[in-house]
Amino acid sequence: MRHQLNFPDYTFKYKEQEGKMFVWDQIRKQFVLAGPEEIVRQHLVQYLIQELHYPKSLINVEKQILVNGLNRRTDLVVFDKSVKPLLIAECKAPGVMIDQAAFDQIANYNLTLKVNFLIVTNGLKHYCCKLDHKIGQYCFVNRIPLYSDLGFEN
Repeated sequence: MRHQLNFPDYTFKYKEQEGKMFVWDQIRKQFVLAGPEEIVRQHLVQYLIQELHYPKSLINVEKQILVNGLNRRTDLVVFDKSVKPLLIAECKAPGVMIDQAAFDQIANYNLTLKVNFLIVTNGLKHYCCKLDHKIGQYCFVNRIPLYSDLGFEN
């Protein structure tokens, strides 16, 4: 199964079951339904691991969090070695335009997680912002940072 996304070309393990296609998620260590959003998420995971040197063991997919008393699931959270969240990502299907609602969604998740980097992607366009919590500002950056550039202390 091949998708024309704005990521390097990665090889994924697929299986078909009862007429549905599943892709292997190496973070969750299971096959998951290979919907368009999931394919974007899997590409982002591989990009973070293979290109930007994020430790696989410090990436969490579909993490449940509590936001304003409601259970929500983040698409992807990256932690430091002390399990402090550093980055969250929101993935959309390639056919979904990234709009204010996507940024509002990830900003709401960040009320709980308080990370320094937010990523929103539909696989075609990637947006990354760096937050400065001390002065309450953010700025868009032109690339997703290397793991070593996330600004954590080892």
